[in-house]
Amino acid sequence: MLLLASGLTTGLAAPAAGAPARTSAAPALADGLALTPPMGFNNWNSTHCRAEFNEDMVKGIADLFVDKGLKDAGYQYVNLDDCWALPSRDAEGRLVPDPARFPHGIKALADYVHTKGLKLGIYTSAGTKTCDSAGFPGALGHEYDDARQFAGWGVDYLKYDNCNNQGVDARQRYTTMRDALKAAARETGRPLVYSICEWGQNKPWEWAADVGHLWRTTGDISDTWGSMLSILKQNLPLAPYAGPGHWNDPDMLEVGNGGMTDTEYRSHFSLWAVMAAPLLIGTDLRRATAATYDILGNKEVIAVDQDPLGRQGTVVSSAGGRWVVAKEMKDGSRAVALFNESGRPQRIATTAAAVGLPAAAGYGLRDLWRHETLHTAGTIAAAVPAHGTVLVRVFADRRWAAHPPAVELGLADAPFVQAGRPAGLTTALTDLGRVPAARVFVSLTGPEGWTVRPASPATAVAVPPGGSLRTRWTVTAPPGTPTGPHGLTLRARYSSPSGERVEETLPLTASVVVAPPSGTSYLSDLPWLTATNGWGPAERDTSNGESAAGDGRPITLGGAVYAKGLGVHAESAVEFYTGRACTSVTADIGVDDEKGDRGTVAFEVWADDTRVASSGVLTNAAPARPLTADVTGAQVVRLVVTDGGDGIDSDHADWADARLSC
Repeated sequence: MLLLASGLTTGLAAPAAGAPARTSAAPALADGLALTPPMGFNNWNSTHCRAEFNEDMVKGIADLFVDKGLKDAGYQYVNLDDCWALPSRDAEGRLVPDPARFPHGIKALADYVHTKGLKLGIYTSAGTKTCDSAGFPGALGHEYDDARQFAGWGVDYLKYDNCNNQGVDARQRYTTMRDALKAAARETGRPLVYSICEWGQNKPWEWAADVGHLWRTTGDISDTWGSMLSILKQNLPLAPYAGPGHWNDPDMLEVGNGGMTDTEYRSHFSLWAVMAAPLLIGTDLRRATAATYDILGNKEVIAVDQDPLGRQGTVVSSAGGRWVVAKEMKDGSRAVALFNESGRPQRIATTAAAVGLPAAAGYGLRDLWRHETLHTAGTIAAAVPAHGTVLVRVFADRRWAAHPPAVELGLADAPFVQAGRPAGLTTALTDLGRVPAARVFVSLTGPEGWTVRPASPATAVAVPPGGSLRTRWTVTAPPGTPTGPHGLTLRARYSSPSGERVEETLPLTASVVVAPPSGTSYLSDLPWLTATNGWGPAERDTSNGESAAGDGRPITLGGAVYAKGLGVHAESAVEFYTGRACTSVTADIGVDDEKGDRGTVAFEVWADDTRVASSGVLTNAAPARPLTADVTGAQVVRLVVTDGGDGIDSDHADWADARLSC
């Protein structure tokens, strides 16, 4: 069943009496810095070391922080990444800003940023050289001089990377810089926020709370769905280690860089906020779209990230890619992310009790993307689009009756349509509140040329609490409609008992499909419903290759070359419509030889919502493994590759000779 919760408040009521009260612990470094996760900008994700990274860009970003309201929303740090310095120190051993990029030097740039009421950040590495291939000077052995130089320039934030570390113990290297920054602060009166960029290799969450203000928990993020998803899964379990002054850092934001959809970027931003992660913009704001500014500037989502209690959200449930992540807020409310990992819409539901709220007569629900408040009797639910996130703030509310009841809208059956043939779809409107939804009207529209007609009532005088208006529709896509997803729009209007009129709109997706062929077919010859991939697109009959479509190589496992199959990169999921007509999937699976001895993955086959085969973790050292899965009766078969639990680097996976029997 696929259903959608409506949007849910403009102001939060005080928590009900009896709501659990928790106070935050003292900051680990006790210096008053980073009591909430740092917010700002870093150029690396959008520019790397290209020439456009320069003084004019940095000043332009600072200007845009002010002009576009980002400063008012809480963004504070404008941070330089690698390549700001010359390749060699001067005769006195000091770092020298690149005069081509920064002709007026770093102090002048810091002064400019400070005039805007903002702060400047800088970068170096806890090694002999930084991470860029050009090899700029690192700080290993120069910690006290470099820290003094940074503070003297007026720098407010240091990102300290991990390249060229000469094998020196990580804790020793990062603690030395901590002590150097403290000494520089005593001399200059300028303390710096200290960002440990050690990539989580030595579990800094276990030892760095009194060393830095934040620490990277993963490798570098990239602007892909698979990368974001992998990092999310690595960072979520670390919630107990985060708090005021010491934060888990799942890396910078990719919002606006173009590799994901706006729906996926809203998920990225929502999930980083509910994880109390640093929010460092990684896109060139001079070229950002209005949609990007809307995402980055959403003050209600930012308030979740910046809540002074400093709790990181924890996982309530995650079955079938239907994630519920809840974050305790200082006022006793809960921020709840309903996140759909899968490539198709799914209903995700939980309750006020499950997310830790006390028993109450009613609850306010604030939808932080729709910016509206309704009430619920206790159910928190949404039909969440593929890769989407519904983020709500939920609170026990004595004044629940002042808000209209929340309703769920959605499809009650799978939206598969064959072109030229009528298909039946059922929509449902369910009252989640404590009072009836009155004068209910529901409509469903399709793309131009489609025919959509109600086959049962689409109106009701009232829908009682817990009740539903279910409407059957006959939907016909014109002959020749291409396979794939097509948009439908479900609309509802209803009134609260007080007469307040509420309108809800839910975009839906109907998939135009063809029946699977009889007999045995190679999956690479069949159309897929959806395909998500951790790096570049999924490939047919070649390996994953690099990042562009069609750049794969022959599928090769243990030296054996296969002419047919699917080449993917973790995290990946490829879905096929099987229409309850197929019985089995077979394949040889493994890590493609193109990555040498690197890569760690796990393969899964899902029949609808049931996992029917799992390989366990495979490495490149393992030979090709035969896999057979019973998919009898499944409407949809999904081939999944996960990262094996260690991130997605080099995770090129092959479904060699993958076949479907129907």
